[in-house]
Amino acid sequence: MPSETVDHAITPGPLTGAASDPTYAGALSFMRRKYTKDLSGVDVAVLGIPFDAAVSNRPGARFGPQAIRRASAIMDNDPQYPFSAELFDTLAVIDHGDVLLDYGNHAATPGAIEAAARAVIDKGVFLLALGGDHFVTWPLLMAHAARHGPLALVQFDAHQDTWFDDGQRIDHGSFVGRAVRDGVIDPDKSIQIGIRTHAPEDCGIEILHGHQVEEMGAVEIAEAIYERVGGGKAYITFDIDCLDPAFAPGTGTPVAGGPSSAKMLATLMHLKNLQMVGADVVEVAPAYDHADITAIAGAAVAMHYLGLLAARKAGR
Repeated sequence: MPSETVDHAITPGPLTGAASDPTYAGALSFMRRKYTKDLSGVDVAVLGIPFDAAVSNRPGARFGPQAIRRASAIMDNDPQYPFSAELFDTLAVIDHGDVLLDYGNHAATPGAIEAAARAVIDKGVFLLALGGDHFVTWPLLMAHAARHGPLALVQFDAHQDTWFDDGQRIDHGSFVGRAVRDGVIDPDKSIQIGIRTHAPEDCGIEILHGHQVEEMGAVEIAEAIYERVGGGKAYITFDIDCLDPAFAPGTGTPVAGGPSSAKMLATLMHLKNLQMVGADVVEVAPAYDHADITAIAGAAVAMHYLGLLAARKAGR
């Protein structure tokens, strides 16, 4: 073995380089990255947000960050497919732990998440968030927009999340409409991919419905995203229920008729020229999962984000 130590996530050492922990042992940080609150020299911080009090159907996504971290253990040690490279040779990634939330005071949740996110973003570090239900994207968008201005939203989802919102709701189905009304995202540059439900309004956001995505290839989907976003700064949010339940059964509001994990991961691969300033993967609820299918898909989405960032840093 290349190292005599285990628990790469907590032992001293550089932020770059692969770990050598067995996939079945060791501290389960995201892809064995070092657990630390120190942002010095960091390119990307992975932050868990264990919150699911905003769900309209099945709860359980508060355990999503744990599940995604566990599933990600199989993605270290070897060069990450399909990037043909060890992502951590040059990309300094840490696991920043989880946001501390008061389970009995949900009104304080948005502010706590936004503050934790801004503490990372304001240091010039890319934030990769692991949810949690989809409400957590609202304070994340607030934090990113405070630094970058109104963002293009690239949303992979089965739901539009544009339902009525009085500005005070803690609801995973209304944050997109709120973000449009509050000027946090630019609807003219935003797009939703995989939608398979109806909402009262689209808020001016372009939609690629599930049946359309079924008839499109990954390159065609990526081209539609580029055409909509243009050269603006984009935030990518990936609700795991964008995938068909065959590929992501462990989620709170599954909807049949969705795309495969292969097609959506291939789509992400073609977004290397997108000016991505932040990203998340949400709604993994392991209590409804089987054999970690959904957690593995969520970890793969997060790993693909890192692959795009590593390629960008390397100038590939």
